[in-house]
Amino acid sequence: MIPKSTILIIAGSDSSGGAGIQADLKTVTSLGSYGMTAITAVTVQNTTGVKSVVSIDPKKIYEQIVFTSEDIKPDAIKIGMLHSTEVIKKVLKALEKIKVKKIILDPVMIAKGGARLIDEKAIKILKKELIKKVDLITPNIPEAEVLTEMKINTVEDMILAANKLIVLGAKNVLIKGGHLNKKKLFDIFLSKKDFKIFESKKFITKNTHGTGCTLSSAITTFYSCGKSIKKSCELAIKYVNSAIKSNPKLGKGHGPINHLNSILVRNL
Repeated sequence: MIPKSTILIIAGSDSSGGAGIQADLKTVTSLGSYGMTAITAVTVQNTTGVKSVVSIDPKKIYEQIVFTSEDIKPDAIKIGMLHSTEVIKKVLKALEKIKVKKIILDPVMIAKGGARLIDEKAIKILKKELIKKVDLITPNIPEAEVLTEMKINTVEDMILAANKLIVLGAKNVLIKGGHLNKKKLFDIFLSKKDFKIFESKKFITKNTHGTGCTLSSAITTFYSCGKSIKKSCELAIKYVNSAIKSNPKLGKGHGPINHLNSILVRNL
């Protein structure tokens, strides 16, 4: 199988393998594309929580992005964990240099166990500058609450928050509704010209570690292959739902999902 596209992932590492760069690469590969990386931080974590975060020098993050892209031009970029102002500024500078058009931002701010992964100054520059540079932003409800400075308790609140992100300069928004206390899952897609509520079955499981990273990487993969943003969101949601349903039940806490659910292994 020849890779269908090339994708650069700018994100943090997860030592447990369920989220971050590791989940991103598994997703991109299982959906048939080629993944490259620029690592922004190394986390010490497992399914029970984050023990520590080690930052990578922002200059080295910039060099990873530019040096990699000069050799293998990315068809699309997925951005995940950017934990400081200096990191965001270097990423913005690198994006300006390499000039890749298709960019998806997953504003990773809070770990599954509740640990804060980004500082306040970084949030401000993300809202002021980075949101405008990307094609889609994919916050979950806690992240959308931080970005919009409002509480989200209902689907109607999600729609209002999505509109606020459009006002901030986002071209397209997908707010993930997994944190709502509902029997079904509702994900809200919004742009200036389009609106869609994706409704899915909710699986009762604690094994959902890495769903946000996986979803944004799946969207980036479909988008890199020529699908529209809206269709890419639809296909990625189906992929993640299947990955949650077939999770491998690993770990003592919030276990990983099954990134390999799209691969059918044939006997040779």
